[in-house]
Amino acid sequence: MGTDNEDVVDQRPRETLDADVLVAGGGAAGLATAITAARQGCRVILAERYGFCGGGAVAGMSGTICGLYEASDHLRQPVQVVHGFANDFLRVMESRGGLSEPMLYGKTYTRVHDPLVWRESADQLLREAGVMVIYHAVVTDVLTEGDRIAGVQLYTKQGKVRVTATVTVDATGDADVIAMAGLPTFMGDGGRVQNPTMIFRLQGVDTERFRAAYGENTILPQEVSELIAAADGNGFSLPRKKIWLFPTTRPGELLCNCTRITGPDGRELNVVRFRDFTDAELQGREQAREYARFFREQLTGCEESWINDTGVQVCVRQTRQAQGIQTLRNEEILSGRKRSDGIARSPWPIELHAGERPRVEWLLNDYYEVPYGCFVPQQGEDLLFAGRCLSAEHEAVASARVTAQCFSYGHAVGHAAALTAREGIAPRDIAGSDLRDILNRDGARLD
Repeated sequence: MGTDNEDVVDQRPRETLDADVLVAGGGAAGLATAITAARQGCRVILAERYGFCGGGAVAGMSGTICGLYEASDHLRQPVQVVHGFANDFLRVMESRGGLSEPMLYGKTYTRVHDPLVWRESADQLLREAGVMVIYHAVVTDVLTEGDRIAGVQLYTKQGKVRVTATVTVDATGDADVIAMAGLPTFMGDGGRVQNPTMIFRLQGVDTERFRAAYGENTILPQEVSELIAAADGNGFSLPRKKIWLFPTTRPGELLCNCTRITGPDGRELNVVRFRDFTDAELQGREQAREYARFFREQLTGCEESWINDTGVQVCVRQTRQAQGIQTLRNEEILSGRKRSDGIARSPWPIELHAGERPRVEWLLNDYYEVPYGCFVPQQGEDLLFAGRCLSAEHEAVASARVTAQCFSYGHAVGHAAALTAREGIAPRDIAGSDLRDILNRDGARLD
Protein backbone atom coordinates (compact mmCIF):
# COMPACT_ATOMS: atom_id res chain seq x y z
CA MET A 1 0.00 0.00 0.00
CA GLY A 2 1.28 3.45 -0.90
CA THR A 3 2.23 6.05 1.69
CA ASP A 4 2.77 9.81 1.66
CA ASN A 5 6.50 9.15 2.09
CA GLU A 6 6.96 7.41 -1.29
CA ASP A 7 9.35 8.99 -3.77
CA VAL A 8 8.45 9.12 -7.46
CA VAL A 9 11.66 8.46 -9.37
CA ASP A 10 12.81 8.42 -12.99
CA GLN A 11 16.58 8.61 -13.22
CA ARG A 12 16.80 8.36 -17.00
CA PRO A 13 18.32 11.30 -18.88
CA ARG A 14 15.98 14.08 -19.97
CA GLU A 15 15.98 16.06 -23.18
CA THR A 16 14.42 19.37 -24.19
CA LEU A 17 13.31 20.24 -27.72
CA ASP A 18 11.86 23.46 -29.09
CA ALA A 19 9.39 24.00 -31.94
CA ASP A 20 7.20 26.64 -33.47
CA VAL A 21 4.30 24.20 -33.54
CA LEU A 22 3.88 21.05 -31.45
CA VAL A 23 1.19 18.59 -32.54
CA ALA A 24 0.13 15.90 -30.06
CA GLY A 25 -1.39 12.99 -31.97
CA GLY A 26 -0.87 11.73 -35.52
CA GLY A 27 -4.38 10.80 -36.64
CA ALA A 28 -5.92 12.38 -39.74
CA ALA A 29 -6.28 15.78 -38.03
CA GLY A 30 -2.83 15.79 -36.43
CA LEU A 31 -1.18 14.68 -39.65
CA ALA A 32 -2.87 17.44 -41.67
CA THR A 33 -2.05 20.02 -38.99
CA ALA A 34 1.64 19.14 -38.83
CA ILE A 35 2.18 19.01 -42.59
CA THR A 36 0.23 22.20 -43.25
CA ALA A 37 2.13 24.17 -40.61
CA ALA A 38 5.49 22.81 -41.85
CA ARG A 39 4.62 23.82 -45.41
CA GLN A 40 4.26 27.39 -44.12
CA GLY A 41 7.86 27.35 -42.91
CA CYS A 42 7.26 26.39 -39.27
CA ARG A 43 9.49 24.09 -37.24
CA VAL A 44 7.01 21.35 -36.37
CA ILE A 45 7.25 18.42 -33.96
CA LEU A 46 4.61 15.69 -34.15
CA ALA A 47 4.38 13.32 -31.16
CA GLU A 48 2.45 10.06 -31.67
CA ARG A 49 1.92 7.22 -29.18
CA TYR A 50 2.09 4.45 -31.78
CA GLY A 51 4.91 3.71 -34.23
CA PHE A 52 2.81 5.08 -37.10
CA CYS A 53 0.28 7.75 -37.93
CA GLY A 54 -3.37 7.11 -38.63
CA GLY A 55 -5.22 7.14 -35.32
CA GLY A 56 -8.68 5.60 -35.63
CA ALA A 57 -8.21 5.10 -39.36
CA VAL A 58 -5.24 2.76 -38.84
CA ALA A 59 -4.86 1.72 -35.18
CA GLY A 60 -8.65 1.49 -34.90
CA MET A 61 -8.84 0.10 -38.45
CA SER A 62 -11.88 2.18 -39.40
CA GLY A 63 -10.55 1.51 -42.88
CA THR A 64 -12.58 4.04 -44.85
CA ILE A 65 -12.26 7.68 -45.82
CA CYS A 66 -15.80 8.87 -45.13
CA GLY A 67 -17.21 12.35 -45.59
CA LEU A 68 -15.89 13.22 -49.05
CA TYR A 69 -19.10 12.98 -51.08
CA GLU A 70 -22.64 14.32 -51.17
CA ALA A 71 -25.53 12.04 -50.23
CA SER A 72 -28.57 11.69 -52.47
CA ASP A 73 -31.68 9.59 -53.00
CA HIS A 74 -30.71 9.43 -56.68
CA LEU A 75 -27.04 8.52 -56.80
CA ARG A 76 -25.50 8.59 -60.28
CA GLN A 77 -21.85 9.34 -59.60
CA PRO A 78 -19.81 10.62 -56.65
CA VAL A 79 -19.97 14.38 -56.06
CA GLN A 80 -16.92 15.36 -54.00
CA VAL A 81 -17.38 18.40 -51.77
CA VAL A 82 -14.30 18.14 -49.50
CA HIS A 83 -10.91 19.13 -50.93
CA GLY A 84 -7.70 20.76 -49.68
CA PHE A 85 -5.36 18.49 -47.70
CA ALA A 86 -7.69 15.53 -48.31
CA ASN A 87 -6.84 15.67 -52.01
CA ASP A 88 -3.11 15.63 -51.24
CA PHE A 89 -3.51 12.51 -49.14
CA LEU A 90 -5.80 10.79 -51.65
CA ARG A 91 -3.25 11.34 -54.43
CA VAL A 92 -0.45 9.71 -52.45
CA MET A 93 -2.66 6.78 -51.42
CA GLU A 94 -3.77 6.27 -55.03
CA SER A 95 -0.19 6.39 -56.32
CA ARG A 96 0.69 3.57 -53.92
CA GLY A 97 -2.35 1.45 -54.86
CA GLY A 98 -3.82 1.69 -51.39
CA LEU A 99 -7.20 3.31 -52.03
CA SER A 100 -10.36 1.85 -53.56
CA GLU A 101 -12.64 3.59 -56.00
CA PRO A 102 -15.72 5.16 -54.36
CA MET A 103 -18.05 2.48 -52.96
CA LEU A 104 -21.75 2.77 -52.21
CA TYR A 105 -22.46 3.41 -48.56
CA GLY A 106 -26.18 3.88 -48.01
CA LYS A 107 -27.05 7.10 -49.84
CA THR A 108 -23.48 8.23 -50.41
CA TYR A 109 -20.01 6.88 -51.19
CA THR A 110 -16.89 6.07 -49.21
CA ARG A 111 -13.40 4.88 -50.09
CA VAL A 112 -11.63 1.93 -48.48
CA HIS A 113 -7.91 2.19 -47.75
CA ASP A 114 -5.09 -0.22 -46.99
CA PRO A 115 -3.88 0.59 -43.43
CA LEU A 116 -0.24 -0.19 -44.25
CA VAL A 117 -0.33 2.15 -47.25
CA TRP A 118 -1.96 4.80 -45.02
CA ARG A 119 1.05 4.63 -42.70
CA GLU A 120 3.53 4.80 -45.57
CA SER A 121 1.71 7.70 -47.22
CA ALA A 122 1.76 9.63 -43.95
CA ASP A 123 5.48 8.95 -43.53
CA GLN A 124 6.14 10.22 -47.04
CA LEU A 125 4.21 13.47 -46.61
CA LEU A 126 5.73 14.17 -43.19
CA ARG A 127 9.23 13.57 -44.54
CA GLU A 128 8.64 15.81 -47.57
CA ALA A 129 7.31 18.62 -45.34
CA GLY A 130 10.26 18.39 -42.94
CA VAL A 131 8.24 17.53 -39.82
CA MET A 132 10.19 16.08 -36.87
CA VAL A 133 8.24 12.98 -35.84
CA ILE A 134 8.58 11.32 -32.44
CA TYR A 135 6.90 7.93 -32.52
CA HIS A 136 6.18 5.89 -29.39
CA ALA A 137 5.76 9.07 -27.36
CA VAL A 138 2.91 9.70 -24.90
CA VAL A 139 2.02 13.10 -23.48
CA THR A 140 2.21 12.89 -19.68
CA ASP A 141 2.21 16.53 -18.59
CA VAL A 142 1.45 20.01 -19.90
CA LEU A 143 3.89 22.90 -19.58
CA THR A 144 2.17 26.12 -18.55
CA GLU A 145 3.12 29.76 -18.07
CA GLY A 146 0.11 31.32 -16.41
CA ASP A 147 -2.78 31.01 -18.88
CA ARG A 148 -0.41 30.05 -21.67
CA ILE A 149 0.26 26.46 -22.77
CA ALA A 150 4.01 26.38 -23.39
CA GLY A 151 4.32 22.77 -24.60
CA VAL A 152 4.19 19.26 -23.16
CA GLN A 153 6.30 16.60 -21.54
CA LEU A 154 6.50 13.25 -23.30
CA TYR A 155 7.22 9.75 -22.07
CA THR A 156 9.62 7.87 -24.34
CA LYS A 157 11.75 4.75 -23.85
CA GLN A 158 14.82 7.00 -23.76
CA GLY A 159 13.38 9.08 -20.96
CA LYS A 160 11.24 12.15 -20.55
CA VAL A 161 11.31 14.74 -23.32
CA ARG A 162 10.14 18.31 -22.76
CA VAL A 163 8.89 19.99 -25.92
CA THR A 164 8.41 23.74 -25.75
CA ALA A 165 6.45 25.42 -28.53
CA THR A 166 5.06 28.76 -29.61
CA VAL A 167 1.71 27.03 -30.21
CA THR A 168 0.49 23.60 -29.12
CA VAL A 169 -2.19 21.60 -30.95
CA ASP A 170 -4.14 18.87 -29.16
CA ALA A 171 -4.92 16.28 -31.85
CA THR A 172 -5.10 13.34 -29.43
CA GLY A 173 -8.75 12.65 -30.27
CA ASP A 174 -9.58 12.56 -26.56
CA ALA A 175 -8.64 16.18 -25.69
CA ASP A 176 -5.86 14.83 -23.47
CA VAL A 177 -3.77 18.00 -23.49
CA ILE A 178 -6.84 20.15 -22.78
CA ALA A 179 -7.86 17.92 -19.87
CA MET A 180 -4.32 17.75 -18.42
CA ALA A 181 -4.21 21.54 -18.41
CA GLY A 182 -7.48 21.63 -16.45
CA LEU A 183 -9.33 23.45 -19.23
CA PRO A 184 -13.06 22.93 -19.87
CA THR A 185 -14.14 19.66 -21.52
CA PHE A 186 -17.39 17.72 -21.79
CA MET A 187 -18.53 14.26 -22.83
CA GLY A 188 -21.39 13.27 -25.11
CA ASP A 189 -24.98 13.43 -23.99
CA GLY A 190 -24.68 14.06 -20.27
CA GLY A 191 -21.64 11.78 -20.15
CA ARG A 192 -23.14 9.10 -22.41
CA VAL A 193 -21.04 8.51 -25.54
CA GLN A 194 -21.25 6.40 -28.69
CA ASN A 195 -19.99 2.88 -28.19
CA PRO A 196 -16.59 1.80 -29.54
CA THR A 197 -16.30 -1.05 -32.05
CA MET A 198 -13.72 -3.71 -32.85
CA ILE A 199 -13.23 -3.65 -36.60
CA PHE A 200 -11.65 -6.66 -38.26
CA ARG A 201 -10.56 -7.94 -41.65
CA LEU A 202 -11.95 -11.17 -43.05
CA GLN A 203 -9.77 -13.03 -45.56
CA GLY A 204 -10.60 -15.96 -47.84
CA VAL A 205 -13.84 -14.40 -49.08
CA ASP A 206 -15.21 -15.01 -52.57
CA THR A 207 -16.05 -11.34 -53.00
CA GLU A 208 -17.70 -11.83 -56.40
CA ARG A 209 -20.22 -14.29 -54.98
CA PHE A 210 -20.63 -12.11 -51.90
CA ARG A 211 -21.47 -9.03 -53.98
CA ALA A 212 -23.74 -11.01 -56.29
CA ALA A 213 -25.71 -12.21 -53.26
CA TYR A 214 -25.93 -8.97 -51.27
CA GLY A 215 -25.41 -6.16 -53.76
CA GLU A 216 -22.89 -3.35 -54.10
CA ASN A 217 -24.00 -1.33 -51.08
CA THR A 218 -21.58 -1.76 -48.19
CA ILE A 219 -24.42 -1.29 -45.68
CA LEU A 220 -25.82 -4.80 -45.90
CA PRO A 221 -29.49 -5.34 -46.80
CA GLN A 222 -32.37 -6.12 -44.46
CA GLU A 223 -32.19 -9.85 -45.22
CA VAL A 224 -28.78 -10.01 -43.53
CA SER A 225 -30.08 -8.11 -40.50
CA GLU A 226 -32.90 -10.65 -40.27
CA LEU A 227 -30.43 -13.54 -40.43
CA ILE A 228 -28.42 -11.98 -37.60
CA ALA A 229 -31.56 -11.40 -35.50
CA ALA A 230 -32.63 -15.01 -35.99
CA ALA A 231 -29.18 -16.33 -35.04
CA ASP A 232 -28.70 -14.09 -31.99
CA GLY A 233 -29.45 -16.20 -28.92
CA ASN A 234 -29.62 -19.36 -31.02
CA GLY A 235 -26.04 -20.54 -30.95
CA PHE A 236 -24.62 -17.07 -31.52
CA SER A 237 -24.24 -13.84 -29.56
CA LEU A 238 -24.63 -11.00 -32.08
CA PRO A 239 -25.67 -7.76 -30.36
CA ARG A 240 -25.62 -5.53 -33.47
CA LYS A 241 -28.03 -6.34 -36.28
CA LYS A 242 -27.29 -3.69 -38.94
CA ILE A 243 -23.76 -4.24 -40.23
CA TRP A 244 -21.32 -2.80 -42.76
CA LEU A 245 -18.95 -4.97 -44.82
CA PHE A 246 -16.52 -3.40 -47.29
CA PRO A 247 -14.53 -5.20 -50.01
CA THR A 248 -10.97 -3.86 -49.73
CA THR A 249 -8.06 -3.23 -52.09
CA ARG A 250 -6.72 -6.68 -51.17
CA PRO A 251 -8.10 -9.74 -53.00
CA GLY A 252 -10.55 -11.93 -51.08
CA GLU A 253 -10.93 -9.55 -48.15
CA LEU A 254 -13.79 -7.78 -46.36
CA LEU A 255 -13.43 -4.98 -43.82
CA CYS A 256 -16.03 -5.72 -41.13
CA ASN A 257 -17.66 -2.99 -39.04
CA CYS A 258 -20.26 -4.92 -37.11
CA THR A 259 -19.56 -5.22 -33.38
CA ARG A 260 -21.43 -3.41 -30.60
CA ILE A 261 -19.35 -3.20 -27.46
CA THR A 262 -21.06 -2.29 -24.18
CA GLY A 263 -20.32 -2.82 -20.51
CA PRO A 264 -21.59 -5.72 -18.40
CA ASP A 265 -24.45 -3.47 -17.29
CA GLY A 266 -25.36 -2.61 -20.90
CA ARG A 267 -24.06 0.97 -20.85
CA GLU A 268 -21.96 2.45 -23.63
CA LEU A 269 -18.28 2.20 -22.72
CA ASN A 270 -16.17 5.35 -22.50
CA VAL A 271 -12.56 4.47 -23.25
CA VAL A 272 -11.01 7.44 -21.45
CA ARG A 273 -11.76 5.29 -18.40
CA PHE A 274 -9.07 2.62 -18.19
CA ARG A 275 -11.44 -0.12 -16.99
CA ASP A 276 -13.83 0.59 -19.86
CA PHE A 277 -10.96 0.61 -22.36
CA THR A 278 -9.78 -2.79 -21.16
CA ASP A 279 -13.31 -4.23 -21.18
CA ALA A 280 -13.80 -2.92 -24.73
CA GLU A 281 -10.66 -4.67 -26.00
CA LEU A 282 -11.55 -8.00 -24.38
CA GLN A 283 -15.17 -7.99 -25.47
CA GLY A 284 -14.29 -6.61 -28.91
CA ARG A 285 -12.03 -9.54 -29.77
CA GLU A 286 -14.66 -11.99 -28.56
CA GLN A 287 -17.36 -10.35 -30.69
CA ALA A 288 -15.11 -10.26 -33.76
CA ARG A 289 -14.67 -14.06 -33.52
CA GLU A 290 -18.42 -14.55 -33.08
CA TYR A 291 -19.38 -12.46 -36.09
CA ALA A 292 -16.67 -14.12 -38.20
CA ARG A 293 -18.09 -17.54 -37.24
CA PHE A 294 -21.59 -16.39 -38.22
CA PHE A 295 -20.36 -15.05 -41.57
CA ARG A 296 -18.55 -18.29 -42.30
CA GLU A 297 -21.66 -20.35 -41.55
CA GLN A 298 -24.38 -18.08 -42.91
CA LEU A 299 -23.18 -15.64 -45.61
CA THR A 300 -22.63 -16.47 -49.27
CA GLY A 301 -18.98 -16.23 -50.28
CA CYS A 302 -17.68 -16.42 -46.70
CA GLU A 303 -17.68 -20.23 -46.37
CA GLU A 304 -13.86 -20.50 -46.35
CA SER A 305 -13.13 -17.20 -44.61
CA TRP A 306 -11.05 -16.43 -41.53
CA ILE A 307 -10.11 -13.38 -39.46
CA ASN A 308 -6.92 -11.88 -40.84
CA ASP A 309 -6.55 -9.18 -38.18
CA THR A 310 -8.37 -6.83 -35.84
CA GLY A 311 -7.56 -3.22 -35.10
CA VAL A 312 -4.55 -2.55 -32.90
CA GLN A 313 -7.20 -1.21 -30.54
CA VAL A 314 -10.95 -0.73 -30.56
CA CYS A 315 -12.09 2.02 -32.90
CA VAL A 316 -13.25 4.95 -30.77
CA ARG A 317 -16.11 7.15 -31.93
CA GLN A 318 -16.50 9.58 -29.06
CA THR A 319 -14.97 10.39 -25.69
CA ARG A 320 -13.89 13.68 -24.18
CA GLN A 321 -14.38 16.88 -26.18
CA ALA A 322 -12.84 20.29 -25.69
CA GLN A 323 -15.04 23.27 -24.96
CA GLY A 324 -14.45 25.81 -27.70
CA ILE A 325 -15.37 29.44 -28.10
CA GLN A 326 -18.03 28.11 -30.50
CA THR A 327 -19.92 24.80 -30.48
CA LEU A 328 -21.37 22.98 -33.48
CA ARG A 329 -25.07 22.45 -32.74
CA ASN A 330 -27.17 19.41 -33.56
CA GLU A 331 -29.68 21.41 -35.57
CA GLU A 332 -26.95 22.86 -37.82
CA ILE A 333 -26.23 19.45 -39.37
CA LEU A 334 -29.50 18.57 -41.07
CA SER A 335 -30.25 22.23 -41.88
CA GLY A 336 -27.00 22.39 -43.88
CA ARG A 337 -25.92 25.65 -42.24
CA LYS A 338 -23.30 27.70 -44.12
CA ARG A 339 -21.25 30.39 -42.44
CA SER A 340 -18.68 33.04 -43.32
CA ASP A 341 -16.28 31.65 -40.70
CA GLY A 342 -16.72 28.06 -41.86
CA ILE A 343 -13.35 26.37 -42.36
CA ALA A 344 -14.54 22.84 -43.22
CA ARG A 345 -17.44 21.25 -45.08
CA SER A 346 -19.27 18.04 -44.17
CA PRO A 347 -21.94 16.18 -46.16
CA TRP A 348 -21.80 13.18 -43.80
CA PRO A 349 -25.00 12.03 -42.04
CA ILE A 350 -25.61 11.93 -38.32
CA GLU A 351 -24.41 8.39 -37.65
CA LEU A 352 -25.25 7.65 -34.04
CA HIS A 353 -24.03 4.30 -32.76
CA ALA A 354 -26.18 3.09 -29.89
CA GLY A 355 -28.52 0.12 -29.58
CA GLU A 356 -28.86 -2.80 -31.99
CA ARG A 357 -29.01 -0.61 -35.09
CA PRO A 358 -26.99 2.55 -35.75
CA ARG A 359 -29.23 5.57 -36.30
CA VAL A 360 -28.45 7.33 -39.57
CA GLU A 361 -30.01 10.69 -40.58
CA TRP A 362 -29.01 11.90 -44.03
CA LEU A 363 -28.29 15.39 -45.30
CA LEU A 364 -29.23 15.09 -48.97
CA ASN A 365 -27.61 17.02 -51.86
CA ASP A 366 -26.08 19.45 -49.41
CA TYR A 367 -23.43 20.00 -46.75
CA TYR A 368 -22.95 22.05 -43.60
CA GLU A 369 -19.91 24.05 -42.50
CA VAL A 370 -17.93 23.87 -39.26
CA PRO A 371 -16.71 27.21 -37.81
CA TYR A 372 -13.14 27.88 -36.76
CA GLY A 373 -14.19 28.62 -33.18
CA CYS A 374 -14.94 24.92 -32.63
CA PHE A 375 -11.13 24.40 -32.45
CA VAL A 376 -10.18 27.35 -30.23
CA PRO A 377 -10.37 26.57 -26.50
CA GLN A 378 -12.67 28.59 -24.30
CA GLN A 379 -9.71 29.09 -21.95
CA GLY A 380 -5.96 28.78 -22.50
CA GLU A 381 -3.62 30.72 -24.77
CA ASP A 382 -1.37 29.59 -27.66
CA LEU A 383 -3.44 26.39 -27.84
CA LEU A 384 -5.64 24.84 -30.51
CA PHE A 385 -7.25 21.44 -30.93
CA ALA A 386 -8.28 19.39 -33.95
CA GLY A 387 -10.08 16.14 -34.77
CA ARG A 388 -13.01 14.34 -33.22
CA CYS A 389 -12.54 16.20 -29.91
CA LEU A 390 -13.96 19.32 -31.60
CA SER A 391 -16.48 21.39 -29.68
CA ALA A 392 -19.76 19.86 -30.92
CA GLU A 393 -22.99 18.59 -29.42
CA HIS A 394 -23.64 14.86 -29.12
CA GLU A 395 -25.50 14.28 -32.39
CA ALA A 396 -23.37 16.81 -34.25
CA VAL A 397 -20.14 14.98 -33.41
CA ALA A 398 -21.77 11.78 -34.70
CA SER A 399 -21.52 13.44 -38.11
CA ALA A 400 -18.48 15.69 -37.77
CA ARG A 401 -15.96 13.11 -36.47
CA VAL A 402 -15.11 11.22 -39.68
CA THR A 403 -11.83 11.11 -41.62
CA ALA A 404 -12.34 13.57 -44.48
CA GLN A 405 -13.54 16.22 -42.05
CA CYS A 406 -10.58 15.57 -39.72
CA PHE A 407 -8.27 16.20 -42.68
CA SER A 408 -10.07 19.53 -43.20
CA TYR A 409 -9.87 20.50 -39.53
CA GLY A 410 -6.14 19.81 -39.53
CA HIS A 411 -5.69 21.80 -42.72
CA ALA A 412 -7.35 24.81 -41.07
CA VAL A 413 -5.70 24.43 -37.67
CA GLY A 414 -2.29 24.02 -39.33
CA HIS A 415 -2.70 27.37 -41.04
CA ALA A 416 -3.97 28.97 -37.82
CA ALA A 417 -1.00 27.59 -35.88
CA ALA A 418 1.36 28.98 -38.52
CA LEU A 419 -0.22 32.43 -38.19
CA THR A 420 0.37 32.30 -34.44
CA ALA A 421 3.94 31.04 -34.76
CA ARG A 422 5.07 33.30 -37.62
CA GLU A 423 3.04 36.47 -37.08
CA GLY A 424 2.29 36.38 -33.37
CA ILE A 425 -1.51 36.43 -33.79
CA ALA A 426 -3.20 34.70 -30.87
CA PRO A 427 -5.40 31.79 -31.99
CA ARG A 428 -8.54 33.42 -30.58
CA ASP A 429 -7.76 36.63 -32.49
CA ILE A 430 -7.67 34.91 -35.89
CA ALA A 431 -10.88 35.59 -37.81
CA GLY A 432 -12.51 32.49 -39.23
CA SER A 433 -13.36 34.38 -42.41
CA ASP A 434 -9.68 35.28 -42.92
CA LEU A 435 -8.67 31.67 -42.33
CA ARG A 436 -11.29 30.59 -44.88
CA ASP A 437 -9.63 32.85 -47.49
CA ILE A 438 -6.23 31.29 -46.74
CA LEU A 439 -7.70 27.78 -47.09
CA ASN A 440 -9.30 28.66 -50.42
CA ARG A 441 -5.92 29.82 -51.70
CA ASP A 442 -4.55 26.45 -50.55
CA GLY A 443 -7.04 24.35 -52.51
CA ALA A 444 -9.90 23.89 -50.01
CA ARG A 445 -12.56 25.15 -52.50
CA LEU A 446 -14.88 26.39 -49.76
CA ASP A 447 -16.36 29.06 -52.08
